[in-house]
Amino acid sequence: MITSLRPWPPVVRLGAGPPRLLGYGDARDPEAAPGEPRLVDAPLDQAVGRLVAHIRDFRPEAVVTHDAVGQLTGHPDHRRTHQIALLAVEAAGLAHLYPEAGEPRQSTALYAATHSESGVGRLGALLARVGKSVQAASGAYVTTTVGVSPWAEVKWRAVLAQRGEVARERPLPGILARLPAVERDEIIRTESFTRPTPGPVPGDPHRLTA
Repeated sequence: MITSLRPWPPVVRLGAGPPRLLGYGDARDPEAAPGEPRLVDAPLDQAVGRLVAHIRDFRPEAVVTHDAVGQLTGHPDHRRTHQIALLAVEAAGLAHLYPEAGEPRQSTALYAATHSESGVGRLGALLARVGKSVQAASGAYVTTTVGVSPWAEVKWRAVLAQRGEVARERPLPGILARLPAVERDEIIRTESFTRPTPGPVPGDPHRLTA
């Protein structure tokens, strides 16, 4: 997963270690990275190159990002992050692209967090109540569903670490924070993903051959 903003407390709460930042500002908070462009305004090639460098240095087996529609609420940073991640995961495995960014590294999987229309459940009505549109994907778009009940407490602590979002009523963390615990747990106990193909995989049964 990549982030474009200032050091992100939820990453620490999840035990993922110090975040690696691209250094750009938030689409709705330019002061998130003073002196740098917003992520949505940054040159695409530059942003991809920065992420390629992180991938080649960290060498992840799997990369997780947002889906193409901006993960439910259509946040412009989420959509841009999806575009950058798709390009960077493929480019990281190609030696002729961004040679200055280190030795090539091809991750074996790329997952995009998403919400299906049938899986939005209570969230749809809650978002509509604060004037937000719901941009869910068709059920066919979801390739992987994971039950995360054993980690729900840790996940919730990570959500609460977004203190500015929790304090307001319209952002999703703020909506969840105002729900009874039973309802909130029902919403956060499942994660859905789609899996775009990051590149050729040896032995892939769907790979075309001449």
